[in-house]
Amino acid sequence: MLKRLWLLFGIVAMLFVIGCGSKGGDATAPSGDGTASSGEKVKIGFLVKSATEPWFQTEWKFADEAAAKYGFELIKQEVKDAEKVSSAIDELAVKGAKGVIICTPDPKLGTLIVDKCKEKGLKLMSVDDRLEGPDGQPLTDVPHVGISARDIGKSVGQALVDEMKKRGWNLSEVGAIAVSLDTLQTARERTEGAMEILTANGFDATRIWKAPWKNAASADIPNALDAANIVLTQQPGVKYWIGFSSNDDGVLGIVRATEQRGIKAENVIGVGINGTSGVDDLKKTPPTGFFASILLSPRKHGYETAELMYKWVTEGTEPAKETWTSGTLITRENFEEEMKKEGL
Repeated sequence: MLKRLWLLFGIVAMLFVIGCGSKGGDATAPSGDGTASSGEKVKIGFLVKSATEPWFQTEWKFADEAAAKYGFELIKQEVKDAEKVSSAIDELAVKGAKGVIICTPDPKLGTLIVDKCKEKGLKLMSVDDRLEGPDGQPLTDVPHVGISARDIGKSVGQALVDEMKKRGWNLSEVGAIAVSLDTLQTARERTEGAMEILTANGFDATRIWKAPWKNAASADIPNALDAANIVLTQQPGVKYWIGFSSNDDGVLGIVRATEQRGIKAENVIGVGINGTSGVDDLKKTPPTGFFASILLSPRKHGYETAELMYKWVTEGTEPAKETWTSGTLITRENFEEEMKKEGL
């Protein structure tokens, strides 16, 4: 009798365990409110190379909106060099993050970043600047949300051409300053795109003077001003100036340098890229030499990238390997309307 009771007890216990297992399901499956069914909140890292640049601040702002909508935790951190990148990935793993989005401080860190994320079990996406291997070629296996750099640059070049024609400038009296960062592919393609359109419209290539930034860490307004000043010193006889770069800060540096030299604003046409740093100049009265910018979409690079990573982590839906965004020309006349469309 006792033996039968023990047998019955064993059967009941086994059925109980099976029943619990079938109801519990996958402990890592999403619950639909930003948490796994275990109750643990999904965590996603968003690493950028400069926390002080308005572009990245705006990206983070929109990524925060995605986190609020889906209920996941966004861990934001600045990573200025290889050591900071490595330690940030370690910290994300310790905190239980499942994925990381990164705008790397140096594309050549691509292999290090990929290997580190694999080691820590983190899903990886790149944004803005694409990761590269040791041979300088893009790591196409890593999902990337980027800017169509050469096309954006062409838009800059066309805006410069159109405004020079509108002002009736003689091209033989115009000089161009290109604050450049040729070591960074996306930056190089932007300035090359602008130069391509300028020369295709009759601008003398020998009158385009490059003013290089030293490195990505020095790509700010003060360093752009210093670089532009060298060109202005070497070319004192130029009557009119146009300026372009890989972002707003480069062009703002050119404009500030011309102001220091006493060059009139109406003799300067600067066209930037991003539309975030340069907007203050578009508000100024009287106008400065900063004429326009190509407004990019930080919403797509922030909100949609974070959303894609969340769905990859929780639903297993891997993002497209390549997603390219474009831009809109903004001037003093339309910047408010266009920025509102982007939620800025």
